[in-house]
Amino acid sequence: MKKDYKTIKQVVGPLMMVECVEDIKYDELVEIHEADGSVRMGKVLEARGTTALVQLFEDAQGLRISNAKARFLGHSLELTVSPDMIGRVFDGIGRPKDGGTPVISDIKLNINGSPINPAARDYPAEFIQTGISAIDGLNTLVRGQKLPIFSGSGLPHASVAAQIARQAKVLGTDEKFAVVFAAIGITFEEAEFFREDFKRTGSIERSVLFLNLADDPAVERIATPRMAITCAEYLAYTLGMHVLVIMTDITNYAEALREVSAARKEVPGRRGYPGYLYTDLASLYERAGRINGNKGSITQIPILTMPEDDKTHPIPDLTGYITEGQIILSRELYMKGIEPPINVLPSLSRLKNKGIGKGKTREDHADTMNQIFAAYARGKSAAELAVVLGESALSDMDKKYASFAESFEKEYVSQGYEADRSISDTLAIGWKLLSMLPVSELKRVHAEYIKKYLPKDGE
Repeated sequence: MKKDYKTIKQVVGPLMMVECVEDIKYDELVEIHEADGSVRMGKVLEARGTTALVQLFEDAQGLRISNAKARFLGHSLELTVSPDMIGRVFDGIGRPKDGGTPVISDIKLNINGSPINPAARDYPAEFIQTGISAIDGLNTLVRGQKLPIFSGSGLPHASVAAQIARQAKVLGTDEKFAVVFAAIGITFEEAEFFREDFKRTGSIERSVLFLNLADDPAVERIATPRMAITCAEYLAYTLGMHVLVIMTDITNYAEALREVSAARKEVPGRRGYPGYLYTDLASLYERAGRINGNKGSITQIPILTMPEDDKTHPIPDLTGYITEGQIILSRELYMKGIEPPINVLPSLSRLKNKGIGKGKTREDHADTMNQIFAAYARGKSAAELAVVLGESALSDMDKKYASFAESFEKEYVSQGYEADRSISDTLAIGWKLLSMLPVSELKRVHAEYIKKYLPKDGE
């Protein structure tokens, strides 16, 4: 039985102290009922004996504690789930933000979820086509994988996120595919960009959006990605859908975590972030995957902005340990006008070899991927050498590789944010670029593939 407590003693900013409370639970949901009938929400941040420290989901301005009462609900934050969620827009804690009615369903799920039993996990092995050559061709995304995008302040990760959400598909199946998009701590302008892009392209019809704005409370920001993943788990494991979860920006999530940790007076770790940042991020990322015997799957693309473009910052550093690779956006390529500015050399998809090849993409995919990567790396080295020593210091072969690297960036990586390339288109562009080099240099490609796919003169 829920009890009402009129023992609210203090409110400081978003924090409230309630005394003489029985059976307090950490993370428990709290309703604050005011005399005028309005209700504010909060959750238990800390419990000490019979004293509860509650963090409000909204501003405490105008709250009169003398005639307010706190009601402890006995459970953590929950999300009401239903197939009707697809095509809807919600705020950071699951309330409708599109003018529609609340979701009506008997199914309410705890947003903290539970980890997948490692023994029940199925290995990721199916190719997901994003329509972006730098990802599909060289750093392939596989169904059930966690593949973050590392960006920087001012780089167009929002456009990349919208493009992936719009274009992603599983090839060779007619199974249902859905996108769950979580925007964490973004500006109103960015929120409108995502909302309008989803509506303009029609991708809203297969998507669920959770939008948490920068002026929303920090405690809501912590709940938003868990809301999105809980929704994805319902769509994947109950309805049997393939679900792609895109979360932007994880850096804002980590900042909110640091803010709440400071409010609880916890001992800070690296750069002021809580010492449990690694396990907290893992509790989000490890909810992706496939389960044996269940046709549904959850694939995650978390997006984070690296403070000062520093890959060793705790957020990208720890994310890289937990996930299976990373896609890195380059400020240098962005300044050159390359769209999207994906730097393929430091980027990595650890599961790419599991999702490519005959019957998945094409038989020549692995060979061309290795050859293009090697040629681009040598071309970049040659271009850097020319800057130091002058172009006259380069051999004729070095000049060909430098020319290859330049063409690769302009034709392969740069495609704009509206182009949706099939994997066949991507492989064809790769072969066209490889034709710039002598056949004797294509040492990583089987001769039969060279004969079959390399364009002849005039083609």
